[in-house]
Amino acid sequence: MDPDHATRIAFARDTLEGLSVGDAMGEAFSYQHERVRERQELDDLPPGCVNYTDDSAMALGVFECLSRCHGIDEDVLAGLFSRNYQTDPERGYGKGARRCLSQIAAGIPWMDAAGSAFGGGSFGNGSAMRVGPVGSYFFDDLARASSMASSSARVTHAHPEGIAGAIAVAVACAAATTSRHLPVQQAVEEIWDRVLAHTPAGDTAQGLAEARRLPICPPASAARILGCGYDVSCQDTVPFTVWNALRCLDDFREALLSTVEVGGDCDTNAAIVCSIVASRLSRAGIPARWLVLREKLPLDLL
Repeated sequence: MDPDHATRIAFARDTLEGLSVGDAMGEAFSYQHERVRERQELDDLPPGCVNYTDDSAMALGVFECLSRCHGIDEDVLAGLFSRNYQTDPERGYGKGARRCLSQIAAGIPWMDAAGSAFGGGSFGNGSAMRVGPVGSYFFDDLARASSMASSSARVTHAHPEGIAGAIAVAVACAAATTSRHLPVQQAVEEIWDRVLAHTPAGDTAQGLAEARRLPICPPASAARILGCGYDVSCQDTVPFTVWNALRCLDDFREALLSTVEVGGDCDTNAAIVCSIVASRLSRAGIPARWLVLREKLPLDLL
């Protein structure tokens, strides 16, 4: 029997919790990322003081769309993204996102706004940073997870690489959700198999294939080979983040710290890594102190 909506949305919320903690703590740690292990407890800070960024704000839009529509409706999602941006525009949205969401707010159809970005559609990592809940919602149907991830990306990221990055992360989250009963090494192999099988051909897929072939090495070495978001693109972000998530699949703390340590687009990298890890571990696997420190998510308003 198919899982009901309540079960699906509970899995999606686990992913959202991990994503938002990764985002918020990744941003907080990014300013001295080389010293992240010295600052990991942040004991002097009060609860709720570590704010999340546009990564989580957009993921909240994805989650709300799943909650309302039981899937991704591009028109609804475009409206939610635009509304959340207009309500709170100082979350760190990039220039391209600001332009696209402002155009949607002004009444320009989302497909026109997204298609005109950068002369051929955006392949920025924003499509991948927010998509995790889609994968965990459709955990039992990878074809549907891929299709819905593509829909979620197209609203702002029309370039094939922007869509490929979203699909890769969504499939990783879906496969991680179904791996909860598996030994970690078996889970890692199965997640890699599914991600590589479903990611459309292109630079992002090639980077993921290279990531899987990497020998055991420190994250900084992998980041030098694969990229870690300095270009803010899916091609430069998704291969490393999937690699590091699967390297640390049963250790949320290590996953976040080692991701931030390498630098690059720290908040987005950590959002992606932690969305995958939380999909396997559930909210219970997230360090309680980080959940307390992270700004409260407005889920009671959905």
